Amino acid sequence: MDRGPLTERIIRSFDDMPAQLQAGARYVLDRPRDVALLSMREQARQAGVQPATMTRLAKRLGMEGYDEVRELYAAAVRDGGLGFAGKAGVQVISQKLKGDKALAADMLRSISDQVQRLATPAGLERLVTAARALASARRIYCLGLRSSHSIAWHLHYVLTLVGDRSVHIEGIGATGPDTLARATNKDVLLVASVMPYTRLTIELAEYAVTRGMTVVAITDSEVAPLAQIAQHAVIVPTESPSFFHAMSPAFAIAEVLGAIIAGRGGDTALASLRHSDGHLAALNTHLKSRNNKKPS
Repeated sequence: MDRGPLTERIIRSFDDMPAQLQAGARYVLDRPRDVALLSMREQARQAGVQPATMTRLAKRLGMEGYDEVRELYAAAVRDGGLGFAGKAGVQVISQKLKGDKALAADMLRSISDQVQRLATPAGLERLVTAARALASARRIYCLGLRSSHSIAWHLHYVLTLVGDRSVHIEGIGATGPDTLARATNKDVLLVASVMPYTRLTIELAEYAVTRGMTVVAITDSEVAPLAQIAQHAVIVPTESPSFFHAMSPAFAIAEVLGAIIAGRGGDTALASLRHSDGHLAALNTHLKSRNNKKPS
């Protein structure tokens, strides 16, 4: 859930609230899922205010008490996400109070912590297992739409440097799904999608399963649609101080997968890399360093 049902009401009245109510309100804005799941006392503790402050906040917002607030948020969680606009309002308030540099620092710290959390023993085991499934495939079909496009494309690009087994499912002319027509049970679909999930991505993953393909997913929850479909799922965090979900952890996973697959390719991958280097050099693709110029 990117915003809560009271987000707009809080934003409108935030500037007129006393400091203690603002602290409670910012908690509600920043942590809508926790509002639905945690007790009022625990929320007050995390917000740094007294429980009575949360009750006063609820009444300030037109509620009978804080239980009514929690029920509203619980219903919103059950119904699913509520879009980007509300979270943008949260960002505006936070940025106004703390400044642009603070927002930048918060985002960078958050991304750094998220990437570090990917390196747990359990996380690494899932990552390596997924990489091995990809490395053993006859073909690797890479799929990512909307914000997940760069994830799938980057892995595909890396894989093209070390072989010719990668196929990128593109959306140009709405013909992208046609590439799966030749897929078999010897192939793997690498698919990325995070909330809000793109319908076509889920439908193509389900279709891949009917063709006997193994599905490797990069997604954001154990209960995400792709996690229910895939034989292998790498779970990435996406929470962010920004209105938009973080994609950096998913991008990092794509880079690691590419490196592991390339390393498992051995001499064949090395030969392909030499061929790629020669091709790029022949086309003069990359700028040469001035230090590499021959003296005239």
